[in-house]
Amino acid sequence: MSKNGKDKERRGFRVNDRHFKEFQQKIGIQFSDEKLLKQAFTHSSYVNEHRRKPYEDNERLEFLGDAVLELTVSKFLYKKYPMMSEGELTKLRAAIVCEPSLVSFANDLSFGSLVLLGKGEEMTGGRERPALLADVFEAFIGALFLDKGLETVVELLEKTVFPKINSGAFSHVMDFKSQLQELAQRDGTGTIEYKILQEKGPAHNREFVSRVSLNGQELGVGTGRSKKEAEQHAAQMALEKLKSHLHEHSKQQEI
Repeated sequence: MSKNGKDKERRGFRVNDRHFKEFQQKIGIQFSDEKLLKQAFTHSSYVNEHRRKPYEDNERLEFLGDAVLELTVSKFLYKKYPMMSEGELTKLRAAIVCEPSLVSFANDLSFGSLVLLGKGEEMTGGRERPALLADVFEAFIGALFLDKGLETVVELLEKTVFPKINSGAFSHVMDFKSQLQELAQRDGTGTIEYKILQEKGPAHNREFVSRVSLNGQELGVGTGRSKKEAEQHAAQMALEKLKSHLHEHSKQQEI
């Protein structure tokens, strides 16, 4: 390799070191073992090109991070959706930990700029490859778990992943109508009814407004691009209302 080439490579390593320090400052977490942090971002192609140095790739950390992510997301969903069945929880968790979702979490944290890649992988666009970014996110969670423990992992997810769940980013896989029906049947409280209150907008951009009632009493109103979507949003509103009511009721019983 030419002197210029070596200089470029050395500059590249210094940039990576600086990036890792800046990254830790950005997320507010300082790793005790920075080698573990770097390993999370080390692709196998990089290890193959640096055999003389004891680099380890991120595949074992990815294996661990996958399990840690499933556990932490499962606990969050279990507590957030007490009326959701096991099947629906599984379906929702799968949507949150699937490759496209992991890629979006990795991109939010600019993980692509930190990955240590072999030259061939770099030249073929590996830094933007979805599967690679998803693996890196899991590996980072595994490294964070080993270095800081489960509590710190949860703190990071509370800033990056859980807000997306709370904002409804995965509501397309959630069946709120079934949850509401299940709750009404379980409590024996009566009949759930949906009614389209309004249709507005031109044919190509229609908006529907739906109301859901329990024994004639309004529980929620929702809007959507289709009747089904409007009903789902109304059911979601109703569940939030009922959950809040149940919470208040249990607090009063404690008093």
